[in-house]
Amino acid sequence: MCGISGIINLNKNPASETEISRMNEVIHHRGPDASQIYLYKNLGIGHRRLSIIDLSIDGNQPMHYKEKYTIIFNGEIYNYIEIKNELIKNEYTFETNSDTEVILCAYDYWGEDCVSRFNGMWSFSILDKEKNVLFISRDRFGVKPFYYARYNSQFIFGSEIKQILEITNFRKVNYTILLDYLVWGFIDHTNNTFFEGISKLAPSHNLVYDLNTNDYQIKKYFDIEKTNYSGYKDDQVLSLFKDTLYDAVSLRLRSDVKVGTCLSGGLDSSSIAAIASSLNSQRNVNPFFAIHAMSTEKSTDESEFAIQVQEHCSLDLAIVKPSLDDFIRNIDEVIYTQEEPFGGLSIYMQYFVMQESRKKNCVVLLDGQGGDECLLGYERYYPAIFLEQRNLNGIREFIKGIRNSKISLIKMLGFTFYFPIFQLRKCLLIKKANFIKSKYIAEADESHLKMNSVNYFNLFNLQKQEIYSTQLPALLRYEDKNSMRHSIEARLPFLDYRMLQLSLSISFWHKIKNGWTKFILRQSVDSLLPKSIVWRKNKKGFEAPTNEWMKYIEKDLRNEILASNLLKEILNENLNIEKLDNNQKWRLYNVAKWEKIYKLK
Repeated sequence: MCGISGIINLNKNPASETEISRMNEVIHHRGPDASQIYLYKNLGIGHRRLSIIDLSIDGNQPMHYKEKYTIIFNGEIYNYIEIKNELIKNEYTFETNSDTEVILCAYDYWGEDCVSRFNGMWSFSILDKEKNVLFISRDRFGVKPFYYARYNSQFIFGSEIKQILEITNFRKVNYTILLDYLVWGFIDHTNNTFFEGISKLAPSHNLVYDLNTNDYQIKKYFDIEKTNYSGYKDDQVLSLFKDTLYDAVSLRLRSDVKVGTCLSGGLDSSSIAAIASSLNSQRNVNPFFAIHAMSTEKSTDESEFAIQVQEHCSLDLAIVKPSLDDFIRNIDEVIYTQEEPFGGLSIYMQYFVMQESRKKNCVVLLDGQGGDECLLGYERYYPAIFLEQRNLNGIREFIKGIRNSKISLIKMLGFTFYFPIFQLRKCLLIKKANFIKSKYIAEADESHLKMNSVNYFNLFNLQKQEIYSTQLPALLRYEDKNSMRHSIEARLPFLDYRMLQLSLSISFWHKIKNGWTKFILRQSVDSLLPKSIVWRKNKKGFEAPTNEWMKYIEKDLRNEILASNLLKEILNENLNIEKLDNNQKWRLYNVAKWEKIYKLK
């Protein structure tokens, strides 16, 4: 887990060590253990290392292979041992115990197809001196970031936006992305960023840059495909799911440093904690480490559930309780860390979790991110689920499913509004955004039409869209920036590609049964966790005491919003801030703060 930097001079001038050094220094937090630079003609690359596997200097980067290839790599290849053994059988030899060297040998043997064999998270660039190209790749679901931009006579890339800002004068706002955020609430839903001219490489894509011509091609190497499990009995599906989940967690325990887990007390994080603790007890006498963020607001406090998991699974639990003062001191810091506006104050709770984990010297944290998207954990999936049930089993089972759904806190009357609400969502959001000038609302509307509209009635397509666009990318950005700010590696078992494809492929009744969401996961961990955790009906996550914190910053919030030149341009002059809800207030405040911190034009 690390940070990468790169500059290509399009005019063929020799690469500058000073510029790469500056880019490397900006991301010191991503790799405090080592920093190195490599210059090759008009290409300069840099690497900051957070040592996780093979802690020796042999694992430092940029790493070279037979004077043919040079790599800078951010991430982990969890199945590197299995790939290494396969390559050894094909007469490859290894000088290190790192997964980085495995990538180089895999590229030498399989070429660009090597990425299809990797189980992990990655963002890497391989200089292929024989072809005079850069082979750049980002993992299947975008856990690790890759930003790039053309500026004047340079192509610049790195792990964070601030690296590009360090070298360029990119300070202009991308209005389309900004309006998508303010009107629709979409974040990280395209390959564009909030900064005009700075882009992201999409998940599941490679970028091949020709150093001779300065042209590049972007190619998709993976897509989520549905596997047919119709011939499997229910107990066979359960066994396959359970085995895959256990193996996903087991692979992510591979490390030469201390590994722990985030524990909110909800089903996803508790499941990961229980499985990891069970596997850890077979290898280690010390209890498995877990960390929880406790809210000072009773309505959002889940610490009682985290403690239940700790006692049942014999975890070494650390609880951090962020105060109002902690929040106030870190408002600007977290906005700087995230680089782009974000959704809400829970991001601060996650930030404090990562901060405390580093203090406890736990450098790797597992997390339950992705469980809801894979296993239908959100109530907005219900319309598509019940329509599938109707199509498969007829209207009688359709009505029965609706009635049973009250177990998941959906009332019969309330459910009847799900269909029209999703259809009218666009109109409702436009009405709520009446504090924005009409011409910008029109622009946002046009942008919305160009996007693939969310199809709430096709379950598989809805899940794919949320994983690649409208839901998961934002959550992964939050996690990567918050964790790496504290030199923490976050690992996500539910986003093991085998786990994700299996979860999306199995029939909906394995995931939703008698109104219970994520039913197959509950079955899988029923013997590992207290019943009060396995069969919980409510969930919160690392929720912040939003009402308390928002009330305290009310005066500063108003002042910042009214002082923002950017917001003056797009907001109505008669804006009544007091009438906005907390989500709207936070978005405007976040934009105003972000504008000031990053000196935007």
